[in-house]
Order: sequence, then C-alpha cells, then structure tokens
Amino acid sequence: MEAKLDILEKLRADLRLWEGYKPLEAARAERIGLGEIEDAFPQKVFPRKAIHEFITVEPEHAAASAGFIAGILKALLTQGGACLWISMSRTFFPPALIAFNVAPERVIFIDVKEEKEVLWVMEQALKCGGLAAVIAEVKEINIIQSRRLQLATESSKVTGFLLRNDPKKLGSNTCAARWKISPLPSMLEDELPGVGFPRWQVDLLRVRNGNPGSWKLEWVEDTFRPVVEKEEAVVRRITGHYA
Repeated sequence: MEAKLDILEKLRADLRLWEGYKPLEAARAERIGLGEIEDAFPQKVFPRKAIHEFITVEPEHAAASAGFIAGILKALLTQGGACLWISMSRTFFPPALIAFNVAPERVIFIDVKEEKEVLWVMEQALKCGGLAAVIAEVKEINIIQSRRLQLATESSKVTGFLLRNDPKKLGSNTCAARWKISPLPSMLEDELPGVGFPRWQVDLLRVRNGNPGSWKLEWVEDTFRPVVEKEEAVVRRITGHYA
C-alpha cells in the first residue's frame, strides 16, 4: 500500500512539473508572504504564471479585493516591471497604492469602451514579459476566453487578476484559483484615534490541484499577517459584530 502511495505522489509531482510548477524546494523560495494561504496551492506557493479570479458581489468586495491585490503586487513588483489595470469605468484610487508600498506610477490604467475590449487588451498585455501583472475588471468570462488568457500567461510568466462583478455567471473556466475577499472591521492600536490596519476575510473558493479554505488577514508593516483570536474578540466587543 505504501509503495502505491509513493507511486501516486511521484505521478502527481510529475504532473505538476508538466503543468509548469517548479520542484518543491525551488518553488518555496518564491513565496510572497501569504502565510498559510500559500500552503493551499500546489508546491505551497502562490501561482505567478496563472490567472486568479476574484468574485466581487458588492462594491465593498471590489474595494477589499483591490486592496488585497495591491498587497500581492508589492511582492510581484520587486523584480521589476509594471502593472496594467484595465476596465470600463475606473473606480480605484491610485494614491491608495502607497499604503501597500506600491508606487502609483508603476500601475498603468487603461480605460476601454466595451467589455469585449477588456479581455482583448488583457490577452495582449499578458503576452508582454516586461510586465509583472495585469488586472482586468469584467462581468463574465467563458472557458475558451479563460484558456486563451492562461496560455498567454504561461508563455510570459505574467500574473493575471480578474475582478468579476457578476456572481450569477460563474461558469467553468481555467483560472488557477477563485477568490472572494470581504472587508473586516479594523482595530485601532492602543485605542489611538484614526483608522486601523486593513483587514480581510479571505475565502479561497476553488484551487486547481489545491485545497480551498478561509482565513482572516491584515496588512501590517508592509506584509500580510493573520488576525489572531484575541484581537478578534476586542473588535467584536467594540463593534458589536458577532456574526
């Protein structure tokens, strides 16, 4: 039985290599600081040359997703390049990137008139190896369109992010992961006035060859950090939020 399990694990490792994943030790060197969340992915590392789908049911989900992606961008941009953000109606506030240690001038915003142009521009951008990431806001995407995007990013190794704002049309696609990011109440440090650190409920709804799960994270000192239970209790007492 143990020999069969070893053979099965060897086949899985070979399959990951065929799909473009690096050997385990080499992959771990490329972790981006998402902690336990990265353990949910194959090789326990955030897939860079892949398309990530973010479900934004409400406007606050879109804002939370944008902030969470900005934290990921900090890691992706350390090796150079720029990021393209494609949409029909720009709602993101570029100076907000500074809070995540991302220079706003490294994110290029492209506005288009029709949604079909969003996916076309994204596909062309993903073929440019000089970019670190491409973000696009779309309502829907079919499996053929997602496959075209995946093929583009596999050749260039540019990470793609899709912000989906129509949860009624979540059909099958080839995205490496499906995320849902929800905002959580922040907690003030030592009861000081002002605004606390950004916090999110991170739900990894689907992971190709990985393990879905849920986590609570906050952004502190230019890095993601898990929200600890003691702090959660304080937040609930202050806000009255017990759901």
